[in-house]
Amino acid sequence: MRSVLVLIGTIVILLAMWAFHTYNTLVGSQETVNSSWSQVQNVYQRRADLVPNLVETVKGAANFEKSTLTAVVDARSRVGSFTVDKSILNDPEQFKKFQQAQGELGQSLSRLMAVMENYPQIKATENFRSLQDQLEGTENRIAVARRDFNDAARLYNTAIRRMPASIVAGYGHFLPRPYFEAEATAQKAPQVKF
Repeated sequence: MRSVLVLIGTIVILLAMWAFHTYNTLVGSQETVNSSWSQVQNVYQRRADLVPNLVETVKGAANFEKSTLTAVVDARSRVGSFTVDKSILNDPEQFKKFQQAQGELGQSLSRLMAVMENYPQIKATENFRSLQDQLEGTENRIAVARRDFNDAARLYNTAIRRMPASIVAGYGHFLPRPYFEAEATAQKAPQVKF
């Protein structure tokens, strides 16, 4: 009888150790996702901070297309209207809205840069070239941060879905994290005309 109790006690202790280890591993994965999310926010904030400087530089040009500037300013204000913290990762709908607003800002900035090709006097200014370089670098940083976030989210989501860790994840209320996805316009091939 005593050996049965020792065996049961050993099994309970081993199961408890496994559960604690699994829980702590999932917490670590979740924090990696949160850290990656913070970096995404950081580079988006960098872009948002560059936009007013870019708009002011372009405003100085005579006869510049005001509708393009208005679109950029409006897109930036929509992005700024989001109160974004890591809780957005638990709300797929809010995450999608955030991603959509960021996509609209990116598209507006792309249109602005395309229109700028028609204004060599603006392109020639050192301030504009510097801002353009910073913006291009920031867009690259955004792509890298989003990729890193998706990688962290994939590892985390896989960990919380695998058996038997999914049992601990269920009890610990570990929720899946959303992924950044390509924008709908990315599915269309660009038209090249000569």
